[in-house]
Amino acid sequence: MSEIREFLISRRANVTPAQVDLPAGGNRRVPGLRREEVAVLAGVSTDYYTKLERGKITGASESILNAVARALQLDDVERAHLFDLARPAVRPVRRTTGTLRESLRRMLDSMATPAIAYDAAQDIVGANLLGRAMYAQLLESDRPNLSRFAFLDPRSQEFYDDWPEACSLNAAMLRFEVGRDPLNPALTALVGELSTLSPVFRRHWADQHVHEHRTGDKIFHHPEVGPLAITYDVLDVPGEPGLSITSYTAASDSPTAERFALLASWAATQGYASRPVPDPTRAT
Repeated sequence: MSEIREFLISRRANVTPAQVDLPAGGNRRVPGLRREEVAVLAGVSTDYYTKLERGKITGASESILNAVARALQLDDVERAHLFDLARPAVRPVRRTTGTLRESLRRMLDSMATPAIAYDAAQDIVGANLLGRAMYAQLLESDRPNLSRFAFLDPRSQEFYDDWPEACSLNAAMLRFEVGRDPLNPALTALVGELSTLSPVFRRHWADQHVHEHRTGDKIFHHPEVGPLAITYDVLDVPGEPGLSITSYTAASDSPTAERFALLASWAATQGYASRPVPDPTRAT
């Protein structure tokens, strides 16, 4: 399995001998650790670890996978990704595209800060008034998609304060989702499209990084109201595999809070209150 091989090699390359209290030695042909060094740290033979790295990992026990994860100093998201790759279970396809149920729409509309709902393939399927206004450029598309905007729309380079970081995280989020659901046709199609059309995506995809969006800080540059320094929080929706809701907040006494008020006023003048998010199932 090439996914296993590429992921383990990339993680091995990221760990230096000094990080695991091993002598650097001379004549190293590869960055990071050698296979035999990972094997020693994991408590397995070099031959066995080599087989794992070549993709023969489905029979590996949980204890061995955990030992490899510790040896490679994987974080919790990387560890989860390793287990996803090693245990490709038959599971329902995670949600990709579709309408948002009415109760969730009402919940979004009741929120006083920008909020959006999106699926495993990064299609935005719902947003409240401030969310539609904040992502106005992205939502001009018939099928608004966070990944397509980041990699294929030149305006994203101005919208994201740190566009390279946004691209890196987006590709890493997609790789994590593909590991969870490798047979999802919408994810496969999106990765293929971005790989074909975006050299930047191809470069980040090759890095093998994985990321699960949970919470953090970002700065967006809105073309009408200026910079928005926000904290985002991501919530999974019970009973809706693959559907996430993200809210964007700012301290009440911050410049961004004032700009949220400006954003609401601007949205009202633009008719965003009556402008729904495009239904991705109807896009051609």
